[in-house]
Amino acid sequence: MQSALIPAGREAAVIAGLFMWMAIGGLLIWAAVMLIAWYAPRAAEGENHRIQTALILGGGVLFPVIVLLVLMTAGLRELPEILAPAEDKSLALEITGSQWWWRVKYLRPGRDPIELANEVRLPVGRRIDAALKSLDVNHSFWVPSIAGKLDMIPGRVNRLSLEPTRVGTFRGACAEFCGTSHARMNLIAVVMEPAAFNDWIEAQSRPAGAPSDPIAQRGQAAFREHGCSTCHTIRGTDALGVDGPDLTHVGARATIAAGLLPTGPEEFRRWISSTELLKPGARMPAFSKLPDETLHSLAAYLAQLQ
Repeated sequence: MQSALIPAGREAAVIAGLFMWMAIGGLLIWAAVMLIAWYAPRAAEGENHRIQTALILGGGVLFPVIVLLVLMTAGLRELPEILAPAEDKSLALEITGSQWWWRVKYLRPGRDPIELANEVRLPVGRRIDAALKSLDVNHSFWVPSIAGKLDMIPGRVNRLSLEPTRVGTFRGACAEFCGTSHARMNLIAVVMEPAAFNDWIEAQSRPAGAPSDPIAQRGQAAFREHGCSTCHTIRGTDALGVDGPDLTHVGARATIAAGLLPTGPEEFRRWISSTELLKPGARMPAFSKLPDETLHSLAAYLAQLQ
């Protein structure tokens, strides 16, 4: 779901309410202007200039000013609620936009950060602060159903608080044109019950398990041999690359390639062999020349990283 008019977050509900009142205010101003446009010439024909002047000043100046002032005041009153930081500091997010994917870090005081890509998971009813950054060009983080959008500017940290109010899966996107594959830079926000979220984050904090399937074992060896570990981290192995997404539990995510494909062996295979075709301009090289057996084993290995 991706709709600012069906809110599933505290900020989104405030923004949707403001939108409805602003739409009503705009409709009232439009109706007043249309009434003046219809009646004023008739008043002039009858040489009733006082009525004409009253309509123009009242309906064309005073009424719009009053409506706009009321709407502005109502909007400013909501700002403290929208901008209020989380009181609970035991968990925070750091989200970095890059061409064309999202690096998502879960920060917990006294514990190692947990890193994901292109997916944000949140506990329902809990407010969490998110620091928004950009690695290269301007991006804009937006999950319409949960909160408003906020720009991500290189060299600057912007802050947004997320407080979902309803369990579900919601679609997010980059709302600032950022290059060739801007339209392919999406993400998934999954809102969970608190107990399920706690179980999930504990599972994410563990290192990757060793593959038991022979095909996946060959895929793990191919992962090292073909340089994948230069850019990617898989905790619990010697893959410590930081340029690309962390793949420790990539098989458990809803999508890969920033919302482009669902997870599964065939989708991993497509992405590895056809990166440039699926996402033009992506910095990950396509490994289309690898033998089919190697591609198959690599995909099997990544899919079992649950």
